[in-house]
Amino acid sequence: MPEISLTSFVDFVSKSGRPKLTVVRKTKRQMEDGYGPEKDFYKRVREALIEMHREGGTMRDVSAVLPGLTDQKKVSIYPKILEGYRRWSGRKGAEWFEPPHTVWRHAKLGVRINPELGLTIKGRPHLVKLYFKQESLAKTRIDIITHLMAVACGERAPEGCVMSVLDIRRSKLIKPTVPIDGLDTMLRAEAAYWISAWKELG
Repeated sequence: MPEISLTSFVDFVSKSGRPKLTVVRKTKRQMEDGYGPEKDFYKRVREALIEMHREGGTMRDVSAVLPGLTDQKKVSIYPKILEGYRRWSGRKGAEWFEPPHTVWRHAKLGVRINPELGLTIKGRPHLVKLYFKQESLAKTRIDIITHLMAVACGERAPEGCVMSVLDIRRSKLIKPTVPIDGLDTMLRAEAAYWISAWKELG
C-alpha cells in the first residue's frame, strides 16, 4: 500500500468532493512515473538551510547555491526565500538537534513526517516544517501538519518540543494554539478514504 508525502496528504484532507480524487490520482501517477528528487523545486535551498544549521554555518553558506542556478524561476524565487529566512532567523542563535523522521500509518496508508529542522530557540526545542510557497498557509493545513508531527514524532523529540511551521517568505514561525477535538478521528477517516480511492483508481 502507498507511502505518501505529508504535503500530498494535507492537500487531500484540505479538499472536498472531486478535487480529493484528483490529489490521489496525481500522487499515484507521480509514483508510477518515478517522481524523483530532481523534480523537487525547493530541494537545493531546503538542503542548504539544513546543512547550514547542522554544520554551524551562516546564511553566506546558504547563498552559495545562488550562483549555480540555471532555472530562471529558481533565480527569481530562491533569493526571496533566503531573505525571508534571514529576516526570521536574525540573531536568534538557535542550536541544532537532529529532527526525528518517521511515518504515520493508518488503514494501510503511510504518510512520511519529515520536519526539516530541529532547533532549540530561547531554550525551547522546536521541530520545524518549512513552507516555501507564495500562497498563504491556511490554519487548517497548519493544524494538520503540527498535529501529525506531534503524533508521529512526539515520543522521539526532546521533552517539551514545540511543533511548528515556518512560513519562510513571510518570516513567520507558526505554532498550534489549542488542541482540536476529533482531529485524530478525522485524519484516520481521511486515510481510509484515501485507500478506498487508491484502489478504485486502479
